[in-house]
Amino acid sequence: MHNLAGRRPALHKRRRPHHCGGSNGSKNPTCDGYKQREWRGRPYAVLHASQDNEDGGIHGGCVHRTCVLIAFAWCIAGLAALICGAELVVRGGGRLAARLGISPLVIGLTFVALGTSAPELAVGIEAAVQGNGSLAVGNIAGTNIVNILLILGLSALIAPLALRLQTLRFDLPVMVASAAALMIMSWDGVLSRAEGGVLLGGAAVYTAVIIYLARRESGKIKQELQREYKAQSDENFLLTSGFNLAALMLGIAVVVIGAHWLVDAAVELAVLARVSDAFIGLTIVAIGTSSPELVTTIVSTIRKERDIAIGNLLGSSVYNILAILGITCLVPSGGVDVEDSLIHIDIPVMTLVALVCIPVFMSGRCITRREGGLFVAAYCVYFGYLVLART
Repeated sequence: MHNLAGRRPALHKRRRPHHCGGSNGSKNPTCDGYKQREWRGRPYAVLHASQDNEDGGIHGGCVHRTCVLIAFAWCIAGLAALICGAELVVRGGGRLAARLGISPLVIGLTFVALGTSAPELAVGIEAAVQGNGSLAVGNIAGTNIVNILLILGLSALIAPLALRLQTLRFDLPVMVASAAALMIMSWDGVLSRAEGGVLLGGAAVYTAVIIYLARRESGKIKQELQREYKAQSDENFLLTSGFNLAALMLGIAVVVIGAHWLVDAAVELAVLARVSDAFIGLTIVAIGTSSPELVTTIVSTIRKERDIAIGNLLGSSVYNILAILGITCLVPSGGVDVEDSLIHIDIPVMTLVALVCIPVFMSGRCITRREGGLFVAAYCVYFGYLVLART
């Protein structure tokens, strides 16, 4: 039980770089206040905070545009690797599971939902290992906001979105409850291992109920799942299974490598741009890791086959908190630190978005074009706030 009356000491804030220019007035990147280091085998100067000088700014040639462009390029490369790796995990693993006799229903509603969250999991673990907990938590909060306001809003804007009864009776309450639980747990500034265990236990219960409810689904949903994830008839079982296993293992490796690239680059970009890790997690990383869901949902909406895509979108928002963040909290022994801005602004915004879904979803069991447009407009306002107030 958290002591909400007495907050823990404020988290250590990133020190601002002091005035630069070197003792001889040169604009060499290795001037005073900066240190030379290698990144991806290429030497360059990074901001180095002085322990005895809190005032200052960025001057002259000490921060080259090249450094920012290199960091941004590695962010893009990391995101691309995450997306490609996640696709290999979902396709290779899903087909392998189908060949091993696992029901397409179970594959579509559990394995695929978790597989599409592989980028968030890899980024969370990598950030936690490096001690950048706010990047991991910011990614989860930002991704859930993107999922509901931007992706769901765009889908409804293209065509009114009818909602299944299971979404209203189960997925929606669980999404609201998990968001509220995260807000309460993070209020003291740290998500502990014990809290991570509680979240992970919730994910296990959620998965078990999903499988139980899936067996009672409508024929239309079952047919769509069967068509998408059924095992293809092939006489060469061993060869095909070996290929799918290789795709799965390659996908996992690519996801891990991509997460390492992305987290390293995001942290360096945050330092160079003088913004917090949470800001990078809420914007670049969140939008990037949500891009597969965005593409899948838009394409399925155009094809008028979006029942599974929308279900996985809401399920992904639940898994992001319960499973992904739960596992992330178990990695560092001291838990995951959470920045004050996340505690007081971004996590409450994520919870508010989940709460707003209740009247919107319950009004006629449909999200209209107008409501979809309001969702997208709300995300634009939130993103504009991040850019103007947090940079």
